[in-house]
Amino acid sequence: MNEGLNPEEFGISLAGINNQINLMGEREEDTRPAEKFTKDTLDEYQNFAKEHLGFEFNDVTLFITALTHRSYVNEHRNSHIEHNERLEFLGDAILELVTSDFLYRNFNEPEGIMTAWRSALVRTESIAAASEEIGYIDLIRLSKGEKKGAGSRAHLSIVADCFEAVTGAIYMDQGYNAAKRHIYKYILSKMEKMVEEEAWRDPKSYLQELSQKAENVIPSYRILREDGPDHDRVFEVAVQVGSTVRGRGKGHSKQEAQSEAAKEAIRYYKSLKTMDKIDTGKLSARNL
Repeated sequence: MNEGLNPEEFGISLAGINNQINLMGEREEDTRPAEKFTKDTLDEYQNFAKEHLGFEFNDVTLFITALTHRSYVNEHRNSHIEHNERLEFLGDAILELVTSDFLYRNFNEPEGIMTAWRSALVRTESIAAASEEIGYIDLIRLSKGEKKGAGSRAHLSIVADCFEAVTGAIYMDQGYNAAKRHIYKYILSKMEKMVEEEAWRDPKSYLQELSQKAENVIPSYRILREDGPDHDRVFEVAVQVGSTVRGRGKGHSKQEAQSEAAKEAIRYYKSLKTMDKIDTGKLSARNL
């Protein structure tokens, strides 16, 4: 997409920059033939965009590229295939800009709170959920090995990266306003729930505030078990306030499991109408 500005007017020489890059030897000529798409493939992605995104791409290969993971490229070496990392780079910046602009224009909150809100809105879990909602997961082009890892933390990151790449593809093909609408529909529309559930707060820090206020005790965390292979480990953690277990959680790292346990404990404290409803019954390690 032409952004309407001529770099030369600002003393920016693209030819000069590219010449310097070539002198640095950063580019290697790729003599392989470019990937060719069948009509059925082009139609499949275009029909999906029309039905689920609400428009047709002028260049639907941008959409295909946005859903092409590096592992797929590594597994198909006979032709030149572009993966989605450049579009992801672009979409990530657009996502942050649109979200920041929305927060600044609509809420008069300190920088720290708006930063926390933005982080919650665009974190991996949030944008991966947006990809799931749109429904293009089965269209993501992965290696056979990556397909087997569906459900892992690494796979979640791949799905999230695709949302950023698709945002970049929409921007390049349809323009900024189309990308902005895309972000409003699938990300910013979730803000009310995020604020209501206080999902923008750091769970462990927030739990410590609540437990100290309610019981004057700092929570502690214990690993209950570890399962799975080293590359896809799953941890289960319990959080205790005193000797009472207030929550449990699972995650692909100790930190993630602790956060999930803290979230469950937070729900317990927020369910209390008055402090005298706190259950102080003992639940020792023997009962876990």
